[in-house]
Amino acid sequence: MSRRLFGALCVMVLLCATLPGQDAEPQGTLPPVEVRPPAGANASGNVSDETESLGDLDFSDAFPSLSDQLIGGASLDPGGLNSILRSEQSLFEMPQLGTIVDRNALDERMSNNMFRALQNEVGVTLQQTGNGQVSPFIRGLTGQQVLILVDGVRLNNSVLRAGPNQYASTIDPGMIERIEVVRGAQSVLWGSDALGGAINIVTRGADPLHGDYSRVSFQQFLGSADASSYSRGNVEGWVGGTGVFAGGSYLNTNDLDIGGGLGRQPATGYGQHAGDIKFSRMVGDTAMLTVALQHFEQNDLARSDRFLPFVLGPAPNGSSGTQRPTFFDPQQRDLAYIRLQGVADIDNGLYDTYSATVSYSRTKEGTTVDRYSSNASAAVPTRREIGEFTDDMIGVNLAASKDLDDLGRLTYGSDYFYEDIDSRRVRINSPTSPGAMPTPTDPQYPDDAIADRFGAFLNWDGQLTDRWSANAGIRYENLNLSATPNFDTVGLVHFDRTYQDWIGSIGLGYELTEELRMVGGVYEGFRAPTIDDLTANKTAIQNVQTVPRLGDLNIQPEHTRTYEVGFKYDSDRVRFQVYEWWTDFRSVIGREFIGTDQFLANQEAYLNGTEAYGEYLLDPYWSLYGNFTYTYGQNRDTDEPFSRIPPTQGIVGLRWRDKSLASYFDIYTWLVRRQDRYASANLGDVRFIPAGTPGYATLNLRAGTALGQCQQHRVSLSLENITDKYYRVLGSGVDGAGFNAIVGYEFVH
Repeated sequence: MSRRLFGALCVMVLLCATLPGQDAEPQGTLPPVEVRPPAGANASGNVSDETESLGDLDFSDAFPSLSDQLIGGASLDPGGLNSILRSEQSLFEMPQLGTIVDRNALDERMSNNMFRALQNEVGVTLQQTGNGQVSPFIRGLTGQQVLILVDGVRLNNSVLRAGPNQYASTIDPGMIERIEVVRGAQSVLWGSDALGGAINIVTRGADPLHGDYSRVSFQQFLGSADASSYSRGNVEGWVGGTGVFAGGSYLNTNDLDIGGGLGRQPATGYGQHAGDIKFSRMVGDTAMLTVALQHFEQNDLARSDRFLPFVLGPAPNGSSGTQRPTFFDPQQRDLAYIRLQGVADIDNGLYDTYSATVSYSRTKEGTTVDRYSSNASAAVPTRREIGEFTDDMIGVNLAASKDLDDLGRLTYGSDYFYEDIDSRRVRINSPTSPGAMPTPTDPQYPDDAIADRFGAFLNWDGQLTDRWSANAGIRYENLNLSATPNFDTVGLVHFDRTYQDWIGSIGLGYELTEELRMVGGVYEGFRAPTIDDLTANKTAIQNVQTVPRLGDLNIQPEHTRTYEVGFKYDSDRVRFQVYEWWTDFRSVIGREFIGTDQFLANQEAYLNGTEAYGEYLLDPYWSLYGNFTYTYGQNRDTDEPFSRIPPTQGIVGLRWRDKSLASYFDIYTWLVRRQDRYASANLGDVRFIPAGTPGYATLNLRAGTALGQCQQHRVSLSLENITDKYYRVLGSGVDGAGFNAIVGYEFVH
């Protein structure tokens, strides 16, 4: 056991020993599904009498326990088959470290983008190459190595770029009911890509458990640091056996005022709009049909790291910045799916719950890149590249579960995804000259590239004894790629590649007491090479030209094995999760250099770390909370740090909520340590501050309350980085916002 984990456990044990004894609720069965009241309405529950003793007070309403928070607890997902765990499990019972960001938390965070929606979650670091471009890091991994789902449908596809990419930002926080985050490999349940962890975005819908109702709502956020305006409107209702939820939003931001009195950073403003609709219909008494449509689009989205000036002076390579302005326009994501799910009306021996989903996803990205001469004073671009690609992905996802009584529960299913990629690019020399004409050039990805994947899984969980519980699963995964890229000096070459593997996992839990569980497991991860890995013709990576190379076709899939052990404590007044983990990268796809040339290579590496979250309820209204994350990584082949490892960080806060969740107050500090363990590939990257990214601490405050006789009005205020501290999240191209005041208003009727 490491000294970090031992120290964290000692603090938790000491804290528990000083608390008065509480009667714990039995932990043997899942709690009932929580039906969240509409925003602005009072929650049902017991109101404690003022004469009650502290030990008799009800702590459950404002601060739900780990046992009360269900992965797979969404009202439109009976049985949780489309949740991140493919089943309903409480945060206390599941063997891995999981957290849930519910609608109330999203509102309190005043989430106008995905950065704010996920910010400060334990073990999650959010990198931004540009404003409006978020790439979540989990356990030191990001991009293609972290799986993102929307309602259980893959957002990841074969054109997601290696390392940080912006696609997690293509989700409107206003349409989210909850975010489920699980750390550690999830490849058994979801297949390729889920190495560091998985994030499932569960979207809002009309609530069939609420009875017949109708509701309209409007939400407005205004931010000072970027002069931003976010507006979102929703209509929803349920009548008889039919429900509809529909909404739309618009966000406009301007250049960001960064900390330290350094002014506004150029090329950080952009605009976006989104819309979604979800139709639900009961089919008999035991099944429900759901049809959902989503559209999201960003415009004039700049890569902030490719614009001058940089506020901290010269870039690591001695230049004053990177003369390669880049815009994404449009950055677009569409999703449509139809889903039939339900429960068995009679015991058929095969399933108790089932879900069948057919989906269509579309990722469209347009880019404009201007190139200048080596003379930094040159004001006229010498060349302009305009490109566009579209990835159309059709998917089928089948899942079912069967309760085996005393023998536990069996969950099984299969999924299939087919992708067709269309891509083009033109080059214009001397673009500002009269008569300049575009010339076709190699696109970012080969036109008409194809990728498909098939997987089937079987997962079991249940009780081994009164105290021991277990979870075990296995998956078969098969992926096929075909394309005709223009390989370096060889020219056009058609290729077909197939990758397949078996993946397994096992997790264990032991009930030390009714309130304390010890958990652990071994989890395999798998990621096959993608169209991006094998064929991407990019303008540059780390200032080095990247073109497809024939030898890259010999690259093999990534394989990980994660070992972890943790403790979970859940009582009326104290809750915490603390984990120590180790990931052995038996094969990671890296880049090696010979001079200015680079090529893909399978390398070995390891990562390990500590993650902890805790909350102490002072009374039914006040709580102290905090989290801590430490990550370390080393590449064994190159004998240098693993690239982009986030620094040690955590938060400490004091929070107040009333029992109806209509009012809240939250003050916290975000503490981040200095990080100077750079990989050699980071040294020429202007996103990494030379000699190390400084540590920082920001002070933040949130507050809000409901107004009106029926509490139909809600006002909120957030003060971020109150001390106006300059900071940069490691590897980001956009600096952190300076002092930022956000005011919000919501109307619900």
